[in-house]
Amino acid sequence: MSETRKKVGYARVSTDEQHLDMQIKALEGFGCDVTYFDKGISGARFDRPGLHSALEIMTQGDTLVVWKLDRLGRSLGHLANIMAQLDKRKIRVVSLTEYIDTRSSSGRFTFHMLAALAEFERGLISERTRAGMEAARDRGSKIGRPKILNDAQCIEARDLLKQFTPSQVAKQFNVHRTTLMRYVKSHLVNDQCNLARGVESE
Repeated sequence: MSETRKKVGYARVSTDEQHLDMQIKALEGFGCDVTYFDKGISGARFDRPGLHSALEIMTQGDTLVVWKLDRLGRSLGHLANIMAQLDKRKIRVVSLTEYIDTRSSSGRFTFHMLAALAEFERGLISERTRAGMEAARDRGSKIGRPKILNDAQCIEARDLLKQFTPSQVAKQFNVHRTTLMRYVKSHLVNDQCNLARGVESE
């Protein structure tokens, strides 16, 4: 059974100018059977084909080896989420420079600390968001995405659409054609737009 277990290495650098050589050499020195990498891709990116391929081939009992834990996650929460998924799949994680091995008691402790810190971070973000929204309400600010086109512009756009194409009118207001049409249609049922139509028809 142990003979079939794989050691899969993963390396990443954020820019094309950085080199993977040191990471890959360390992973090979640890005895990785195969190494995947992402070059010129920051940890903030969701689409990391190298990491996706590494996780895809791994099965229960395998080991994922990285140079540092920050090669895995774009944030504390993202890192904790990846490690939780690997733990659920019973995949061991080893970080070479930080001497972390989730198979050991100290490694398990680190894993649980990461999860707790990630939860704490999420709580802080949620608390700050709520506080910001409450402060905005106290100041009388509107919560949500600001309007791209106001009522008067929607009425003007609707009239222009009688003579010009949606693309031409959208260019006039410096918005995308689909955005223009969405706003115009939504304002057709608005009371102010209905009133404007009634005045124009008299």
